[in-house]
Amino acid sequence: MFEKSDRTAVFIDGSSLYYTSKSVGFEVDYRRLLKYFRTNTNLLRAYYYAAIPETEEYSPLKPLTDWLAYNGYRLVSKAAREFTDHSGRRRLKGNMDVELAVDLMELAEHIDHAVIFSGDSDLRRAVEAIQRRGVRVTAVSSLRASPALIGDDLRRQVDHFVELGEIAAEFTRRQSDAPSRSRSTPIRHPADVDLDGDDDI
Repeated sequence: MFEKSDRTAVFIDGSSLYYTSKSVGFEVDYRRLLKYFRTNTNLLRAYYYAAIPETEEYSPLKPLTDWLAYNGYRLVSKAAREFTDHSGRRRLKGNMDVELAVDLMELAEHIDHAVIFSGDSDLRRAVEAIQRRGVRVTAVSSLRASPALIGDDLRRQVDHFVELGEIAAEFTRRQSDAPSRSRSTPIRHPADVDLDGDDDI
């Protein structure tokens, strides 16, 4: 699945990974996640995509995004838009597919393998485009969740699909655990808000 000699880039849709890990009962340790790919591949870049609520003075995402930016991740962020859904609840939209697709295309000539933590079928065309340039693509998401968190179009397009739960032991811990947490090492997405309410898989 992962080759040590492959020049690899990892692309993490932050809200997608958060909800996928939450749905299968894990919390992500981002330090261990980076170590996992550095150990098993020739990791060139690790991107993390986050939509930040602009309506709040202090976002609950800030401790995580600050830590990621100083600890080996390339942080790509933009302001999330607030809207009210049909039931009158406040929601946030922050689809990061365009940003992720642009980075895929720009990095394609420099990598052998792209690992995408997302199940959004909107990425299918970008995946197809870099595959034509010789890049192997792996999607990490979940079919075990109900409903499945990866779209059929994307799963058929990628070279490999990896069920998050099958590799989770390498960089996650069970939510039922009660770990002691270092202030400098946030391990999960702290905001339980709908940051990708307009995403269709």
